[in-house]
Amino acid sequence: MKKGIHPTYNRITVKCSSCGAEFETGSTAKSLRVDTCSNCHPFYTGRQRFAAAAGRIEKFNKKYGLK
Repeated sequence: MKKGIHPTYNRITVKCSSCGAEFETGSTAKSLRVDTCSNCHPFYTGRQRFAAAAGRIEKFNKKYGLK
């Protein structure tokens, strides 16, 4: 690698603005704030609902006479 052309790689703390969780990672940025993290995102916590998909499936089955 050439010297002096690469940004410095630092250990930083990432803070979630939704739940306040903090974790360490490496980045070239000075600090990071994220809107949602894996602690509060519905996909990772299991609180995500698939209600919209169920309605589409029933509509398809009704349209084509499937049971």
